[in-house]
Amino acid sequence: MHVQTSRSRTDSKAAIASAMRTVTTEQAGIQALADALENGLSEPFAEAVELLAGIAGRVIVTGVGKSGHIGSKIAATLASTGTPAFFVHPSEANHGDLGMIARDDAIIALSWSGETVELKGIVAYARRFAIPLIALTSGENSALAREADIVLVLPRVSEACPHGLAPTTSTLLQMVIGDALAVALLEARGFTADHFRTFHPGGRLGANLTRLAEIMHSGEAVPVVPLGTSMPRAVTVLSKKRFGCVCVVDAAGKLAGIVTDGDLARNLDRNLGELAVEDVMTRSPKTVKPQMLASAAIAILNEHNISALVVVEDERPVGVVHFHDLLRIGVA
Repeated sequence: MHVQTSRSRTDSKAAIASAMRTVTTEQAGIQALADALENGLSEPFAEAVELLAGIAGRVIVTGVGKSGHIGSKIAATLASTGTPAFFVHPSEANHGDLGMIARDDAIIALSWSGETVELKGIVAYARRFAIPLIALTSGENSALAREADIVLVLPRVSEACPHGLAPTTSTLLQMVIGDALAVALLEARGFTADHFRTFHPGGRLGANLTRLAEIMHSGEAVPVVPLGTSMPRAVTVLSKKRFGCVCVVDAAGKLAGIVTDGDLARNLDRNLGELAVEDVMTRSPKTVKPQMLASAAIAILNEHNISALVVVEDERPVGVVHFHDLLRIGVA
């Protein structure tokens, strides 16, 4: 049995207090960025979005150290949301990778100070071939800012590091402004969930973006009986199809209700052999459209504690999606 000592409790309190200071400091940084976007940063931000949306080539993101790590993430986010982009390390650029940058590209250069020596080569290349250059920096009058076509000046904020040395709040602001650019471009391009799935076909994200039409059971697999069907017959269909439900349709083929395992359980005290489906069925079942995303379907199943959904078009049942179907593709 572990016995917590006074020393460990003290250390725990100190750690939590430190975490709270970090969160509070970084929250203040985010607020400062939001304030900037409502003031002087708004115009250059809009210009940057317009520039990046209009280029024929790709977005080249560059930076060194922590800014480089953030830049790599920004490039990945842009690429996955419909804006072709990749990261070029400035040191590698100085040793041949400048050839990866074409005249119809645009460059986003990250440097908190704006005085990063390693960026000189790629900045000079951009100026030589008139490649649009966007600076992402807190150094409003820095060397990088002076050379850039558009300068996104980030507010000077306190680092969460107690020594004011380790990039913490500053890298968070770089990340946030990068996400803001990616999302603004996504919206400007009319990037949809279907487009998103094209770039994310694998894993849980790809599964969540699957349309029900792609996984539903349709045709002869759909358990359907007409109004007036005896309950023994409906139970036979329910057992044979194994979805835990039977769709009940009217003379026009429109969904009138559904008989589920739960409906049977609730009516065990009645003589089911003498009943028809309309005596037992749920008259307003949960239905979905074929175009619904699998992620939305699993949310409905969980919210209402049910195991299957009837897929309808023009009020007619065209398919059934069971919880197990969503498990199979990795959504649940």
